[in-house]
Amino acid sequence: MTGSGLPPNVSCAAEGENGRMHAPAAERNADALLDVLQRHAPGEGRALELASGTGQHVALFARALSGLIWQPSEVDATRLASIEAWRQGGTCENLLSPIHLNATQSGWGTERKGQSLILVVNLLHLISRPEAQILISEASQALHARGKLVIYGPFLRDGSATSAGDRAFDAQLRAANPEIGYKDDNEIEQVLQESGFDRVERIEMPANNLVFVAEMG
Repeated sequence: MTGSGLPPNVSCAAEGENGRMHAPAAERNADALLDVLQRHAPGEGRALELASGTGQHVALFARALSGLIWQPSEVDATRLASIEAWRQGGTCENLLSPIHLNATQSGWGTERKGQSLILVVNLLHLISRPEAQILISEASQALHARGKLVIYGPFLRDGSATSAGDRAFDAQLRAANPEIGYKDDNEIEQVLQESGFDRVERIEMPANNLVFVAEMG
């Protein structure tokens, strides 16, 4: 997964109580994301979150969506420890210990087959286009029929940023690493369809963000 050459303000998380890290962005978008999941997530089955970050999201979602068995994942050792701290600080039997998983490398989809839901939050703009294509393709292999992939983050609309702030952040990302940056919404929908998702819904979110809810055929 692309991790070098990122601007320092990309991942702002502070150490919290008992090893649980806190990211302000995760707090800001948690309620809006939970609303989407409550409307679109399967009622039961296995849910895999890719790049779980601090663990704030998955701890909340596991409590609210108790019919799903939640599997958080990360590549960064510090974040893995934070996710485990959030898990141990709660009482959710449906939240599993985090696993090391690089979602931008081929092969994990066949190793994680049978998922009902895969969730990706604020990742696609931090990885390259080929890596995003791998992630989506592998997710399609991991999901069972009618399983859903939910992708949240900032995207270009028809090739353009939706605000001055988004244009500035996208430019900052590309200046730090030319291979990353905002992906175009139409391009992502095309990749989803080419990967076997036959129903793709776009949902506008606060702060100019977007959610793709894609269902496997």
